[in-house]
Amino acid sequence: MIERTLSELIGKRVLGVLGTYGAAAAGMDVYICGVHVNSDIELTATFPKGHQLVMDEWVTLHLDNRTGVSEYDAELQVFRLSYKGKVSRISPHEVSIHAQEYQVFYGASVVKEYRAADYQYPLDQRRDTQLPVSPLQQAPQIDLNEQDNKIGVLLTHALRQPHSTVMAFLSSVDDDIFLITFPETFKAQLLRKDNRCYFAIDSRATFAFEVAIEWNYSIISGEMYQIPKSSPLFAQLKEQFICKNPWEVGFFSHPAVEMYHLRPLHVVCPQMA
Repeated sequence: MIERTLSELIGKRVLGVLGTYGAAAAGMDVYICGVHVNSDIELTATFPKGHQLVMDEWVTLHLDNRTGVSEYDAELQVFRLSYKGKVSRISPHEVSIHAQEYQVFYGASVVKEYRAADYQYPLDQRRDTQLPVSPLQQAPQIDLNEQDNKIGVLLTHALRQPHSTVMAFLSSVDDDIFLITFPETFKAQLLRKDNRCYFAIDSRATFAFEVAIEWNYSIISGEMYQIPKSSPLFAQLKEQFICKNPWEVGFFSHPAVEMYHLRPLHVVCPQMA
C-alpha cells in the first residue's frame, strides 16, 4: 500500500490552532493561523496580523481535514493530528515549522506518523492527582447558539510544548465546556498533572477559507474539573451532550468514561492569523 502524504490526508491549505509557551512563562499563547503543508515534515503558518514567535521556539499545531467540511460521521472519522515542531524560519507574517513528532489519526487508528531522529519525549515527573470535583450545583443553561459547532480543540499543558486534541463538546451560555474522555488518554493524564487548559471553538465548516481566517474564534481559558457519575449533574448533562452529539452515545456505555467540566476563567481574544 502506498503511504499517503500529509497534504493528501488533511489538505494542502487548512486552518490551524497553534499553542506555544513562548514568552508566557507561566501559561500558553494561542494563535489561529492559516497553514500551508509544504511536505510531510515542514509547513508554513500564516499570520496576517503578525506574531511573536521566535526562531527555534517549540510549538504545537492542531491540524485536521475539517476545513470546509460540514458533515460528520458517527465516529468523527476525520484525519487529525497534534503536529509538534520547531520554528525554523521567520518573517513578520509567516513562519516555517519543522516537524519533530506527530501521529495522524483516523478514528482510533494511527494512519501516518513521524518522529525526528533526535526527538525525545520529555520525561514528565509532575505529580499525578485526581481532578477536583466541579463546583457546579445545578445544570447550567446550554448555549443553543453552539449547537451546530460539534467539535473544538483542547490544548493541555504538556512539557516543553502544548498538546492538542479535537473533541466533541457541550457548552453553556456562561462559557462552561463539558467533555467526555477516558482516564488512560494522554490528555486525561496531562490534566491530572496540570488542570489548566484552553478550548477553541470554531465554525470553519460555515466559512470560506478566506473569511474563516479572520473570524474571531471563541477561545476559552480555564481549569478542568470532573463531574462524578454519582452526581445528579452527570445524568442531566449526559442527556444534553447526546442531544447535541448523538454519535457519542456509545461512549457513555463504557464503564470508564469520565465527564469533565472546563470552568472558564477568561474568554481570550485569540492572536488571529
